[in-house]
Amino acid sequence: MLTVDFDRLRVGRGTRFIDVGAGAGRHSYEALRRGAEVTAFDMDEVELKNVDEMFAALAAEGEVPPGGSAMVQVGDILDMPHADGSFDVVLASEILEHVPEDVQAISELVRILAPGGTLAVTVPRYLPERICWALSDEYHANEGGHIRIYRADELRGKLEAAGLTFQHSHHAHALHAPYWWIKCAVGVQAEQHPAVRAYHRLLVWDMMKAPAATRVAERALNPVIGKSVALYFTKPW
Repeated sequence: MLTVDFDRLRVGRGTRFIDVGAGAGRHSYEALRRGAEVTAFDMDEVELKNVDEMFAALAAEGEVPPGGSAMVQVGDILDMPHADGSFDVVLASEILEHVPEDVQAISELVRILAPGGTLAVTVPRYLPERICWALSDEYHANEGGHIRIYRADELRGKLEAAGLTFQHSHHAHALHAPYWWIKCAVGVQAEQHPAVRAYHRLLVWDMMKAPAATRVAERALNPVIGKSVALYFTKPW
């Protein structure tokens, strides 16, 4: 389940790619399958161990093109151990809403991006996120939870103020927004609630089968209730 458009990012063989806040690694795996030189960067050492094992499995299955490579790295987005301009593509997906010092984090993302490179940032979209906050304090008021709700133009302004040039934006995961509204309404931890289980089965079926009907429906709904907003920027030469 990808939130960003890898064709728009122009990720291919030899692309120096860093996935900041990689989590379970979904975007890192796609970059590796395209032959990029991938760094999966996150604070969660346990999660990254699983990502590293998956990297090895992809290589063993022959899913990594010649020249593709991958590594995991534990670290803090506020102080990344990379030289200026180290990466052709920098991705920060669903991470800035967790970081109190978001301006400092953006500065680091821009610093490690090479001139002419592309930065993609995704965050929860304002309206679906606002509904979640209204339905449940538990959804966001916890350690490591979401500390702010961005408006897309606000986030764009912060990235442009850091020296980047805006290129494009889109929304993603419209079918996931109702799932989170249901969870917030019945209890975020109520995984066995019949409504939660039923909708989760729908999402898993959709991800596994990718039927044309739901793909068309999600594309139609993304501009209205897409759960995430993705913004793309370039760094001037």
